[in-house]
Amino acid sequence: MKRILFLSVFLVCFSAYAQKFGQLAQTPPMGWNSWNKFGCDVNEQMIKEMADAMVSSGMKDAGYEYIVIDDCWQIGRDSLGNIIADPERFPSGMKALADYVHSKGLKFGLYSDAGRYTCQARPGSRGYEYQDARTYASWGVDYLKYDWCNHGKQNSEASYKLMRDALYKAGRPIVFSICEWGSTKPWEWAGDIGHLWRTTYDIQDCWDCLNDWGGMGWTLILDKQEGLEEYAGPGKWNDPDMLEVGNGGMTIKEYKAHFALWCMLAAPLMAGNDLRDMSKGIRDILTAKEVITINQDPLGKQGYKYKDHGDLEIWLKPLSNEEMAVCLFNRGDDPQNIIMHWTWLIKNCENKYSIRLYDGNYILRDLWKGKDLGAASEINTIDIPARDVLLLRLKKDK
Repeated sequence: MKRILFLSVFLVCFSAYAQKFGQLAQTPPMGWNSWNKFGCDVNEQMIKEMADAMVSSGMKDAGYEYIVIDDCWQIGRDSLGNIIADPERFPSGMKALADYVHSKGLKFGLYSDAGRYTCQARPGSRGYEYQDARTYASWGVDYLKYDWCNHGKQNSEASYKLMRDALYKAGRPIVFSICEWGSTKPWEWAGDIGHLWRTTYDIQDCWDCLNDWGGMGWTLILDKQEGLEEYAGPGKWNDPDMLEVGNGGMTIKEYKAHFALWCMLAAPLMAGNDLRDMSKGIRDILTAKEVITINQDPLGKQGYKYKDHGDLEIWLKPLSNEEMAVCLFNRGDDPQNIIMHWTWLIKNCENKYSIRLYDGNYILRDLWKGKDLGAASEINTIDIPARDVLLLRLKKDK
């Protein structure tokens, strides 16, 4: 009888934690991650400064909330198997650092790995899933990025489900970021396990470079998102990797295009630059509130490529309130112009998602400039600069 009662209580608690878990990330998570800019060069003071800068730069006001430390914060385990933060780099400990981040009105995230070792040969969580989850919860962790290095012959779905169950058991609502690089098509199984899942290998700070180990520029990653839109929605997002905006490898126009397409994809917006010394141009991209509204739209639909005219692409994304976003992306080195047929775009978007959009007149709004361009019915030819985007909202003409 006691055993049955215990099992009943466990199932009720497990269900309650699962419900809390399922309510997280109803729009794509927004925050900052240390890896793209700093790699293993992380420490307590720098993380505090990033939290300060997220507030002072206006990023918090724009919707960013997570401060996530990637690999290399951990150094070993104690005699009881508890994970240990590097005491030289993080002398106050992770609980105190999380408290500092929380005091800024932000949320705190950490990194681990489903294998025995992380990608940088630090201790992973394999065999310690429940223990690590309890530790993270006690520290006040709000976000866990969970990598896939050194996994041996592990089954990816089972490995990530194990950590998900451990997070349930720990009892703290923690956003679970699955980072297995798209190697086993996580979009097909991860919707009930995590809140976001990587779809490719690591992003690089370039337009279209390709490394022999699989890292690639953002336009190549963009190409691999086609066909994945059906798997995304509130609480479950395709993750084409973190942003490279501001890391120095591209022009302002190229970074603007990168950010705009990530917003169209309803991708998590995890900045990866040094927030402490952003130029005005980079800050303006990362805090462009009208552009971010496309990413954070509560309808939760991922955008898709409607037409590919070689160097010129048209991407569509349905929005709440029967509106729609249109991104005209010029991948080429020369300016382009295009004749638009707005009714065709609207009908295609309706058919794609089996929804109804507004049947009245639309006003075109340039989201980068923050101004209305006029009635859609009166604007037919549009110019797009080289390696740049025009991001439009078709809003109701009331």
